[in-house]
Amino acid sequence: MKLLVSVADAGEARVAVRGGVDIVDVKNPAEGSLGAPAPGTIAQVRDTVPPERPVSAAIGDLPNLPGTAALAALGAAHAGAAYVKVGLWGTSTEDEAVAVLRAVRDAVESGPTRPTVIAAAYADAERVPSRPLAPGAVVAAARRAGVGGCLVDTAVKDGRGLFAWLTPDALTALVAAAHAANLEMALAGALRAEDLPTVRATGADIAGVRSAACRDGRRTASLDAERIEQLRAMCARSA
Repeated sequence: MKLLVSVADAGEARVAVRGGVDIVDVKNPAEGSLGAPAPGTIAQVRDTVPPERPVSAAIGDLPNLPGTAALAALGAAHAGAAYVKVGLWGTSTEDEAVAVLRAVRDAVESGPTRPTVIAAAYADAERVPSRPLAPGAVVAAARRAGVGGCLVDTAVKDGRGLFAWLTPDALTALVAAAHAANLEMALAGALRAEDLPTVRATGADIAGVRSAACRDGRRTASLDAERIEQLRAMCARSA
């Protein structure tokens, strides 16, 4: 299982690389769970990270507006993102999610880098006013849209993490469904170091963290290369 660490800028990206992170993820928490960074920030991170290390970018907790999503995705692709994460915030049905994801897929396939599109659902969708797509439907939407993978994260960052909303058995079944559809599956949402063995046991391809990689366990604190190194070792360990 690979370790993804979210960063806000190139300085944090350098710390993540020192810790040996597998994937450097760029997002802007000020704009939401999957808040979109400026294209220039993505480009600066891409220039900082070694070429062989992939950079992912969130493009926002998106409304049900396929054209808007496509433009955001194209900007992230041109800035150098290898993964583009699409927050399915405003899509309440599978058909709506498929329309947004297809628009993003078509946009990035016409660009220079053809990044992998990741459909991102929210484990705590039930408490989001827009009633986004339920996490159990994200695999079917991603498969129909022809994108490359899925992410299950949390929408509200209040300390209640992924396992407060979905059981390990439910996540294992979701990962198995993704793999049966030839999709990558990433899990995130206030994951702590002690959660990683359980995440690994689900069969997930990627574990995404922020707070667990920070000095005092708070997502707003400074990243710590030593913590990241320890987290990556836990991800890589055989089950």
